[in-house]
Amino acid sequence: MRNTLDFPDLLRLIDDRSTAFRAAIAAAPSLDVQVPTCPEWTLSDLAQHLGEGRRAWAATIVAGPDATAKAAPRSEPTAPREREALLTWLAASTQELLDAMREAGPDRGCWTWWGKSQSPQTCAAVARRQLHEIAVHAYDAQLTVGAPQPLPQEVALDGVEEFLCTISTTTEAWPHEHAVVDYHTTEGHSWRHSLSDDGARIARLSTPGTSPDPEVAKAADASLEGTANDLVLSLYGRIPLNSLKLDGNLAVFDQLVAWDPDR
Repeated sequence: MRNTLDFPDLLRLIDDRSTAFRAAIAAAPSLDVQVPTCPEWTLSDLAQHLGEGRRAWAATIVAGPDATAKAAPRSEPTAPREREALLTWLAASTQELLDAMREAGPDRGCWTWWGKSQSPQTCAAVARRQLHEIAVHAYDAQLTVGAPQPLPQEVALDGVEEFLCTISTTTEAWPHEHAVVDYHTTEGHSWRHSLSDDGARIARLSTPGTSPDPEVAKAADASLEGTANDLVLSLYGRIPLNSLKLDGNLAVFDQLVAWDPDR
């Protein structure tokens, strides 16, 4: 399945969403406030997670396709406590990741934890995963400071597909009755999630800008529909599923949330 965003766009949007994250950190009255969507973390903890993780992925990309595990950060992984120093550290973390990706290029192999999914083990796939992790955490930070913003539409549309391909596909057998789940965005994009003994697979259903084929939709056991932004936020557990349009056997969604296949 070809990426919906080209590699230069992924890098541009990583920089954009990282900037949005830092803007929320800069606006926060305190870095010790709890993050509502990550209640075990303060904003300071979230910043540490984001910066340290980008440095580790930069090191993993540099380690190349022969690496057998995620690499330790090559540069200082500990976030400063003072706000201005923290913002500088976060910007450097993003730059380190972007530099590693540009040097490697989109097609270079890279260790990933999603080897059994439909997402390839390449630098482009890592860039795609990084974009959406940063984008969701930027939303977390914005929500914490009382100024949540919708994800940019190109990020949200790609984010639905990336989540489904990377997080929700595997060659491990589906442990329940076989099922088909459809995901529809109001922007006209649709995907089909097939769950069986062969594992979980995702396929695009409709051409962007067109409505799903009613006959195809009838074959689904369950479906979820909303804006791309709301679909992404619901998939990541940031808003409840029942805030979107649900149809069919809703127990399948509970099974999907609880399922943790060995990757």
